[in-house]
Amino acid sequence: MKRTLIGDLKEDKDARISGWAQSIRNTKYMIFVILKDRSGKIQVSIDKNEQSELAQALEGVLSNSILSFTGKMVKSEYVKNGGKEFLPTEVEVLSKSDALPIDETANIDTRMDYRWIDLRSEKNNLMLHVQSAFVEGMRAFLIREDFTEIHTPKLIGAASESGSDVFEVKYFDRKAYLAQSPQFYKQMAIASGLERVFEIAPAFRAENSNTNRHATEFTSFDLEFAYIDSYEDVMDLEEDLLIAGLTHVKDLYGEKIKELFDMDVVIPKKPFPRIKLQDLYQELHTRYGYEIPEHDIGDMNSEAEKLTGRYAMEEYGSEFIFVTGFAKAKRAFYHMRKNDIPEGFDLIWRGTEITTGAQREHRYEVLKSQAEEKGLGVDVAFYLEFFKYGCPPHGGFAIGVDRLTMLLLGLPSLKEEMFLFRGPSRLTP
Repeated sequence: MKRTLIGDLKEDKDARISGWAQSIRNTKYMIFVILKDRSGKIQVSIDKNEQSELAQALEGVLSNSILSFTGKMVKSEYVKNGGKEFLPTEVEVLSKSDALPIDETANIDTRMDYRWIDLRSEKNNLMLHVQSAFVEGMRAFLIREDFTEIHTPKLIGAASESGSDVFEVKYFDRKAYLAQSPQFYKQMAIASGLERVFEIAPAFRAENSNTNRHATEFTSFDLEFAYIDSYEDVMDLEEDLLIAGLTHVKDLYGEKIKELFDMDVVIPKKPFPRIKLQDLYQELHTRYGYEIPEHDIGDMNSEAEKLTGRYAMEEYGSEFIFVTGFAKAKRAFYHMRKNDIPEGFDLIWRGTEITTGAQREHRYEVLKSQAEEKGLGVDVAFYLEFFKYGCPPHGGFAIGVDRLTMLLLGLPSLKEEMFLFRGPSRLTP
């Protein structure tokens, strides 16, 4: 008999169900198993007197073992778990579990040592479903908007962007590097005539940072598109992208997120508030007495981001706010400039930066000059070649999928959110 998912069981119909034994309660006369699969869970009830062979098969079997039962689902007013129970005629122990080395009260680093067990919890299972739905909603939006999904190399021959914070690897008889982002290659795609591209893939940053929102490997959602008139076109598209992703999440999991995480999935309204950095500095000073440290002038830091999120809610009732007008010293060389100010933005959501985006500089001579200004001429020589033979005006941005999920669910750190976290002190499992 083929397996039936618990959520698809029909009353009084023969079926075989398989899943995790979330709990096994062995009483004097009965054995009660809460069996769980990806569709839900159900109580399996075994009468020890009438079904002694089944009871004997479960002797010494612990919770978290993998079990398969053949029998029928019936309605029962005495069962709390949805008023349904499963009455088995056969049982098969597919895999026995030892006593678990952790429980939900263990600290995060201990739980990460046994992440595959930690992920079995209902909250963590939901977390990964939510992340999948968020990405699915955003990807579907871009496909509707005529974007093409591409897959760029993660092994590269020259250190990308700044030339620092990259992982060096041995590549046969020479050095290679793990890509910090697909930035150069998605712009190459624009130069190839694709016009609208996106990628969802790992990115690597050799930053010895132990903050709650940084990781050495993470999933980046990148896009780039051509024939824009301004970086405001890029901000407009990001608004639509996030609304599509959040709407899909709310439709599928909004109620469950509220139940398990006590967080509301808020669908933002367009347009998101927008403010220039210098005006923001003044607002943060006037409202909260905050002064940006001298070394951060022209940019933002985590404290400024938190206060900016607070300001956006108080002033606009919005969880999102775009900040523009960053100093050129704080932005990448490939950002287009107007009056010597980068034509780009950061997007703050719930007090944390989730995006740096911009209109890119597509004119070869200007781009070459800006690269040399940053001391990057040799490192980016291959990249500059993309612009020597004509390239349309374009722009784009990247979003960290893991950071998005962390903020959506109100989790304290990426360690809690990522399927497997990678940081300066974490390389296993």
